[in-house]
Amino acid sequence: MWQQKPADERIEITVDGHKVVAYSYGAGEEVVFLLNGGPGLPCDYLRDAHSFLADHGYRVVAFDQLGCGASDKPDDASLWRIERYVEEVETVRTTLGLGRVHLLGHSWGGWLAIDYALAYPQVLKTLILEDTAADLPHLMAEMHRLRAALGPETVEMLLAHEADGSYDHPEYQAAITLLNYRHVCRLQEWPAPLMASLSDWNMAPYMAMQGPNEFLYIGNLKDWNRTADLHKIACPALITVGRHDEITPACALRMKQNLTQAEMAVFANSSHMPFYEEPAAYDARLLAFLGKHRGGAA
Repeated sequence: MWQQKPADERIEITVDGHKVVAYSYGAGEEVVFLLNGGPGLPCDYLRDAHSFLADHGYRVVAFDQLGCGASDKPDDASLWRIERYVEEVETVRTTLGLGRVHLLGHSWGGWLAIDYALAYPQVLKTLILEDTAADLPHLMAEMHRLRAALGPETVEMLLAHEADGSYDHPEYQAAITLLNYRHVCRLQEWPAPLMASLSDWNMAPYMAMQGPNEFLYIGNLKDWNRTADLHKIACPALITVGRHDEITPACALRMKQNLTQAEMAVFANSSHMPFYEEPAAYDARLLAFLGKHRGGAA
């Protein structure tokens, strides 16, 4: 169950001359290393949803990626690249001496986790891919399917605003808000940690890498696709997805079919945040997977 509590340790790390801030809970030898979504979001929402693992003997580590939260926010568009973030993850892991980890990536953090797993397979005990995808062109097709459910007139309106870049127009924002409540978090009141992250969203990396909102991918990741490489990831993997997720079960299934050791959990009453929407069911499935692979293969 999610909880808001101070981290046991707050550590400042230097990454290529920039400050990155990490948070650690618990002291277990088994490390769950969290990569949150965004890009541009502080890690509050993900660390507060997973700090409970410290009560089960795990050490939980999260960090505000460069450009987010308490970390530095440089005004340099060249920094907003997934390749640079992969090396940032490795710098945080080695600086903190985490050793081999259970790597958990949510949403954009899942794309980052996949690229990291391909670059540094030897440091993973398991890979946990939450509400994410390995093929963004396929995801965009799924997004258009979800948008189509709003009706042809609304879709026409969305396309018109996207054509002229008027993403802030009230009618465009109203449609995006509806999609968010259907496919990002279906709770009537969004949890405090999620609101804390959203209130401190740095749109610069988000716009550069993804786009203006959750349902339009026009940034430098729009053609990102690692489906053909997933078979190279040999460690056990858990894929979680909400039945109503913006990154749909079809995206999750495509990952499962291409990973060598993957199991998948679909949460029937969730969208993009099962750890908030169905915390009891989510926590049980995550603990079962971690328990099965505690220690990991050497």
